[in-house]
Amino acid sequence: MKTSVVFNAGMFAVLVFVGLAEAKSLEGSRPNIILVMTDDQGMGDLSCMGNQVVKTPHIDRFHDQAVRFNDFQVSPTCAPTRSAIMSGRAPFKNGVTHTIYQRERMALDTFTLPQALQRAGYATGIFGKWHLGDEDAYLPGSRGFDEVLIHGAGGIGQTRYGDFPLNEENLYFDNVLLHNDTIVQTKGFCTDLFFQSGLAWIKQQHEAKKPYFAYISLNAPHAPLVAPPSYKKRFLELGYDDGTAGRYGMIENIDDNFGRLLVKLGEWKALDNTLVIFMTDNGATHLSGKLNGKKIKHFNANLRGGKNSPTEGGTHVPAFWQWKGMLKEGVDVDALTAHIDLYKTFCELADAKLPAKMQELDGRSLLPLLKDPKASWPDRELFIHCGRWNPGKRDEFKFKKCAVRTERWRFVNNQNLYDISKDPSETTDVVDAHPEVVEKLRKSYDQWWALVQPLMVNEDLPKVAPEDQPLAIRYDKQLKGKGIPEWAPEEI
Repeated sequence: MKTSVVFNAGMFAVLVFVGLAEAKSLEGSRPNIILVMTDDQGMGDLSCMGNQVVKTPHIDRFHDQAVRFNDFQVSPTCAPTRSAIMSGRAPFKNGVTHTIYQRERMALDTFTLPQALQRAGYATGIFGKWHLGDEDAYLPGSRGFDEVLIHGAGGIGQTRYGDFPLNEENLYFDNVLLHNDTIVQTKGFCTDLFFQSGLAWIKQQHEAKKPYFAYISLNAPHAPLVAPPSYKKRFLELGYDDGTAGRYGMIENIDDNFGRLLVKLGEWKALDNTLVIFMTDNGATHLSGKLNGKKIKHFNANLRGGKNSPTEGGTHVPAFWQWKGMLKEGVDVDALTAHIDLYKTFCELADAKLPAKMQELDGRSLLPLLKDPKASWPDRELFIHCGRWNPGKRDEFKFKKCAVRTERWRFVNNQNLYDISKDPSETTDVVDAHPEVVEKLRKSYDQWWALVQPLMVNEDLPKVAPEDQPLAIRYDKQLKGKGIPEWAPEEI
């Protein structure tokens, strides 16, 4: 039997269009890259993830049209995740084992992601939180960023750990920040300022037709739980405690700013050559509060634990990627992916040529999954440790607050095994039923621990007094010299 097919002009045009779309290559496509990463926001802190209290319509819409990495793993705390993104390798290999005690300083022999993108001709900018060292050699301006607007330490107001002295009195409003090489006085709420500064810089790169990497690295909703009164009002009226109102208010403020970012990119007709990513740096904090005076648990997407825990709630975070016309919309990727994968992915997109001598990268490129969510993706072992031991106590903490994660399993604290494929909430310990899995993961963890110990270059350093912190010294010197000028980003 002979079958004939008749094509009309319209069908031919559709087929040609589809063929061209499929022919587009992500490798070397050189998009602008905007990475928005929030601080201490968990899987349950978005309405698209099931939260019935907080409202995040802009991120929800973005989620609905994005490639969604449904098993995206980071580190349990702030600085380790940031170092993994900047280096493409496990945090402990960079010397980053904690968020304080000078153990947040990323090893100076790291060839950073922004340095790689600079080599590819990209402009690079950071707006918000750095948290990988405050001495001059460790600051982002020395690590590959052209444009810098950051606070010090791990949080605004954490003066004993290195932030600028005045920020303790002015939490989250009208902050003193480092802008490139100058300490400046700013006005307004911190999240508004970081987004506005990022947008003003992005507009400059867009108009100059220069590819760019914008790292909008927010400190919100990290404690202290401070939000503009207008953002707290709804939650206070519902009967929530002040802390919950502050935290959820910060999240809704982030959502509004994220929505404005997307609107501006649309107005500038920049969405078709810009990859936009929304993610968070670790699991949620402040998972309990009060409603009308009664203690309640906040929604955590049914995950066990939160920030600074070795369970899923500590490391499983949202990761939504959108690039109009290049990535499919509304697609779920179920493969086990992680923060260490961003480095190779961005470098392949930017066609960045890496130096022959640099750190060994632990991550993989995500391009195969961006092209096909069902692409072959071999199983892997991710090693997790909260790292918050006191000075001199590292060896005692080898098996405290640690985990090994594979596509199916999560082996916690060298004693509990959970089948994540069937039990993502980690309710049932199956350690006795799978001795062969336990043996394998224990051996892998022992090998990893032995490997990373010599690379923990910041262990047992002396405690630094608040007045001796690098940015405090720099602030005093500038104040006595040229003073602290006022600064604001360009209006857009």
